[in-house]
Amino acid sequence: MSESNKAFFDRANAHIHLANDHNKDPQVQAGEVSASFMWALARYNAWFGASGFNSAEEMTSRKEEMMEYYIDEYRKMLEANMKDYIDNFDGYMKRQG
Repeated sequence: MSESNKAFFDRANAHIHLANDHNKDPQVQAGEVSASFMWALARYNAWFGASGFNSAEEMTSRKEEMMEYYIDEYRKMLEANMKDYIDNFDGYMKRQG
């Protein structure tokens, strides 16, 4: 694995570990953690997109293009991860008794 790929997965895993830490709270449901995680990603991507423009008007003119990019990329990543979980379901979801 290249250093850039390793760094990519290290960053992703750090976010997953944080979400898993929140899942340890018995008063928080996993769906709530997932929703917070998605909202944070959407907020970050909106900021990241905005950082490339000089005005709201500029950003507005490219909003649909940016949204299509993020939605398409998320769909690809979600499809790949769903396939991975389907292909490895028994190993990933092994229940401890």
